[in-house]
Amino acid sequence: FDKWTDGQRRRILVELLERCSLAQQKFCARQLQGRIPTEAVDFTTRLPRVLSLYIFSFLDPRSLCRCAQVSWYWKYLSELDQLWMLKCLRFGWYINFSPTPFEQGIWKRHYIEMVRELRITRPQPLPKEEFVVIDVQPVRNSTPEAKLPEQGRRRTREKKELPPWRSADRHPTDTVRYNYLDNSHPPEQARQA
Repeated sequence: FDKWTDGQRRRILVELLERCSLAQQKFCARQLQGRIPTEAVDFTTRLPRVLSLYIFSFLDPRSLCRCAQVSWYWKYLSELDQLWMLKCLRFGWYINFSPTPFEQGIWKRHYIEMVRELRITRPQPLPKEEFVVIDVQPVRNSTPEAKLPEQGRRRTREKKELPPWRSADRHPTDTVRYNYLDNSHPPEQARQA
């Protein structure tokens, strides 16, 4: 067997496996699984379900919905009420009935309904006029009721001083364009000067 080529060894192994019974083939499969490292194994199938749920509990609702599209088992895990109930209770969203053991996904549906009622869209940036920047100054008075002086507040509505590298003109016309297609070569500019 040691002196045979790879093709000869494969033919002999195929013929041996064809002559083996089903129990012997299962034994060979178990032996091979123990020797060959498995690749691309789904961690949720190897770990206990409690640990898989613990890992999934760190995901936000959008990521959980994306996980439901990976496989059937991930869909089953990501729609369990144990995950969605915590997310609902964090916002104080309760259901007004007790679901039967056969009803699955009640808390996920409740979460989606509550978000729809809120009509949440993508966060809109606030206009600059509404931002208030407060300068932090140390409190000199030892009494806790002392308020910060009004002069410490600065609103962005007021005209700010521009940094020294920026001019007040928003569209300057006296700038030189540093483009080699429009400007001549620097040594030629020196000769012309």
